[in-house]
Amino acid sequence: MQRHVAILGAGPVGLDAALACADAGWPFTVYEAGGTTAAHVRTWGHVRLFTPWDLNVSHRMRRHLPNAPAGDDCPTGAELADRLLDPIAALPVLEGRVRLRTRVAALARTGLLKHEQIGTGVRAAAPFTLLLDTPGDPARAEETAEAGLVLDCTGTYSHPNPLGAGGIPAPGERALDHRITRTIPPTGDPDRWAGTVLLVGAGKSAQTAADALARLPGTRLEWVVRGPSPDWGAVPGDTLPGRRRLVDTSRALADGSCDRVTVHTGAHVRALSSDGDRIRADLATGHGPREIVCDHIVALTGYSGDASLHRQLQIHECYATAAPMNLSAALLGSAGGDCLAQPSTGIEILRTPEPHFFVLGAKSYGRLNTFLLRAGYQQVDEIAGAYAPQSRTPGRARAVP
Repeated sequence: MQRHVAILGAGPVGLDAALACADAGWPFTVYEAGGTTAAHVRTWGHVRLFTPWDLNVSHRMRRHLPNAPAGDDCPTGAELADRLLDPIAALPVLEGRVRLRTRVAALARTGLLKHEQIGTGVRAAAPFTLLLDTPGDPARAEETAEAGLVLDCTGTYSHPNPLGAGGIPAPGERALDHRITRTIPPTGDPDRWAGTVLLVGAGKSAQTAADALARLPGTRLEWVVRGPSPDWGAVPGDTLPGRRRLVDTSRALADGSCDRVTVHTGAHVRALSSDGDRIRADLATGHGPREIVCDHIVALTGYSGDASLHRQLQIHECYATAAPMNLSAALLGSAGGDCLAQPSTGIEILRTPEPHFFVLGAKSYGRLNTFLLRAGYQQVDEIAGAYAPQSRTPGRARAVP
């Protein structure tokens, strides 16, 4: 008897996984907490990726959607959603398979606790129980569902990291959370960011924000970077022009190219406090303490997946990346940190101690910032190859173990 496949998240990797299930002839459901497919993608819809269409469209997507965008142009998040993800979700093969406004609150093995039947066939044969929250539907506000294979494609963007030193909130940060922007800010309305902006972070999201904010004539930017001598993620011979431009811009800003921008390297936020309508930030820098009074705070210190979702499952997490151990070890042990040169995984690398449960997409990389959509699509290939080798021929099915 075929068991149901539960796909958590209707982002790019989740939708690609849904197409793989459709090709294999499996029964499946995609659970999406947002009100639309690719809900998290739309939160950064104004941001342009530094990867082109050809790296963002999977071979399954192109087969099911022959007019999918192609070429070397780099889409914005909105273009990715409007021109690719929405049309994919509307395909007949996914009709009735995507449940919006349905959040998977928790997962468990039916009838088994986390510590029971470790490594046995009894545990592998037991179905998963999914606790579902559907707040938009009072008749189904809370319910359960079962699945035989679970693919966690929930991503990381809804779980930003704190801005304090050591990865914990700075004193005062939690009280001022409502005044802190933790996504790349849209700058189409310059007045929204008038005054002084305190930006924290050094990755590509922070670099993108710094580039945009530095262009606003009414904005003073104070940029806090933890590393004393950041290399801005430069890649020798970088073949991605957008990424290369971000590195060049960040270097120029750090070198004083804009008199409205100050880059504080080797620094972190020690504490935050209210100062009337403004916010006072106490910084520790390589040159001693410094105090900045600002009008806005943008914290872009990375994102981490929601580990509480699978707390009752047997997941071996890497102590450094907070992602599944096998994949983290492979990524940390690879020769280079360039996202274009990540190693091929293989199904054994993707496996967790919990049978038939997989973390895919950005969440599978944890705190590593080298994930590209292409890697997520390759992970789906590994699942399809292991569970349904004949899935390249739509309509032929193999039971999910």
